Amino acid sequence: MDVSILEKLKVLPTKPGCYLMKDKHGTVIYVGKSKALRNRVRSYFKGNNDQKTQRLVMEITDFEYIVTSSEIDALILEMNLIKKYDPKYNVMLKDDKSYPYLKITNERHPQLLITRKVKKDGGKYFGPYTNVIAARETKKLLDRMYPLRKCNNPPGRFCLYYHMDQCLACSEIPVPKETYDTIVQEVTSFLHGGYKVIKKDLQEKMLAASDELNFERAQELRDQITHIEAVMEQQKVTLNENINIDIFGYSYNKGWMCIQVFYVRQGKLLERDVSIFPFFNEAKDAFITYIGQFYLHQRNLKPKQVLVPIGTDAKLIQGLLEIDVHTPFRGRKKELVELAEKNARIALEERFSLIELDEERTIKSVERLGEILYIDTPFRIEAFDNSNIQGADPVSAMVVFIDGRANKNEYRKYKIRQVEGPDDYETMREVVRRRYKRVLTEKLPLPDLIIVDGGKGQMSAARDVLENELGLSVPLCGLVKDDKHKTGELLYGDPPAIVPLERRSNEFYLVQRIQEEVHRFAITFHRQLRGKGLIQSELDKIPGVGAKRRKLLLSHFKSIEEIKNAEMEDITTLGIPKNVAEQVLLTLNEEKSEEE
Repeated sequence: MDVSILEKLKVLPTKPGCYLMKDKHGTVIYVGKSKALRNRVRSYFKGNNDQKTQRLVMEITDFEYIVTSSEIDALILEMNLIKKYDPKYNVMLKDDKSYPYLKITNERHPQLLITRKVKKDGGKYFGPYTNVIAARETKKLLDRMYPLRKCNNPPGRFCLYYHMDQCLACSEIPVPKETYDTIVQEVTSFLHGGYKVIKKDLQEKMLAASDELNFERAQELRDQITHIEAVMEQQKVTLNENINIDIFGYSYNKGWMCIQVFYVRQGKLLERDVSIFPFFNEAKDAFITYIGQFYLHQRNLKPKQVLVPIGTDAKLIQGLLEIDVHTPFRGRKKELVELAEKNARIALEERFSLIELDEERTIKSVERLGEILYIDTPFRIEAFDNSNIQGADPVSAMVVFIDGRANKNEYRKYKIRQVEGPDDYETMREVVRRRYKRVLTEKLPLPDLIIVDGGKGQMSAARDVLENELGLSVPLCGLVKDDKHKTGELLYGDPPAIVPLERRSNEFYLVQRIQEEVHRFAITFHRQLRGKGLIQSELDKIPGVGAKRRKLLLSHFKSIEEIKNAEMEDITTLGIPKNVAEQVLLTLNEEKSEEE
């Protein structure tokens, strides 16, 4: 253990607060909170930790801590720090895990929409729906039943929905606001559980239409009743209370946790959500942190009540969320909490085999690769490949693998600027130089391992730039393909030597995946660039034809040949000036004559 860490551990206070663990690059990789900082932080370095926590500790080279006045202040601070630093070892419900809501807009002609963003815009929001299909089916049902706006047509210009009695907005006679208020009130009542009253009313109308021999109308009403039953009455788990309740249950084992959330709306269990993730502190603390992060992205749509299992600090969560948090000890609510816990246990057991298999393919493969190369575990790997056809349109690409998984947000494409002709070594020099100059300038994290697609020549070119020009010492490997253009050998060292990787090992499959991914990314970029050049080159050199006019011409005529055969009027009707149209036809047809 680092001496500086040992010294810091000795002076840690016993007060509540947050701690930030950092890696060798100074990046925050984990944020935690505790009511006694000294006990919690020391436990990472001196306790009998599971394999996942040991992996976290391996990366820690420094830590900071912030003392707070109370445990709830520590919890709030922890949530804010996780949001700020996005540490890779923390659980965080990111924006891409957003749930759909149904929304009635606050407009003169309101409409019913599906949205994933909740805004303070006066609209009415209902949800969340963890199943987007359920949200769509509910909207489809309400669209049939209520004539809210479904078009942007002006009054008198009728849309299809108007003729189907499903849209009032384009009616010639302005619809009174009171009519819309009534519709919005009925939709709101429906989504708050009042659909049984509406169903009963539809049944009465259906019988009345049948008695009047209006069988077509009766059939329409019957279909609406059928849709209500199909969409709204599938769930049989109920409570007697007509309020919105979220029910949490969790299970954990081997450093992994599964949390189940049941959404009870107006007494009926409508939806559930499942999350499985690794955790690195006390299970109860990880559970509370998860709930805080869960509502961080749904703060405008908290339920009236949250139910949590026995043993959970309900008062702490209640102080954080500012809503009623309850631990039921008997009755139907206790049964539902236990049902959530049971589902969590089952889901965790089912996922363990997949989780362990994924671990073998990713992080454990990375660890073993580091052991084989005698380097620190290469948590971050950056790989490069070049692509060109006989030197034409040379490009290079970089992919990033973190913990053995591709991180596509950090992929980069490079158009080669300074190399002429098919010179793979100089191309590698240029792209490595550009990449790591930027890394140094912008203080981006350095990789733990660099892989170049190629042999000794490419490795030598990359090493020369890294060490002699930039002063960097980063482990460097080369990947050589076999006669079938598949991954053949991994090279490492100076001079490069073959690394003995077992062909059926996960470490070999890891470097194979990296090589195939960087090759795919480079080839795709090269094809896009070449295709763009082939299509646009003839138009690019015509004065007056910029990107917008080029796009307009190609979208209308579909090909250069069609533009050549077009009449002047065909081009000017697109809004292109006559002199530019003349120049287009003159240039393209001159080239056509030269080719003939």
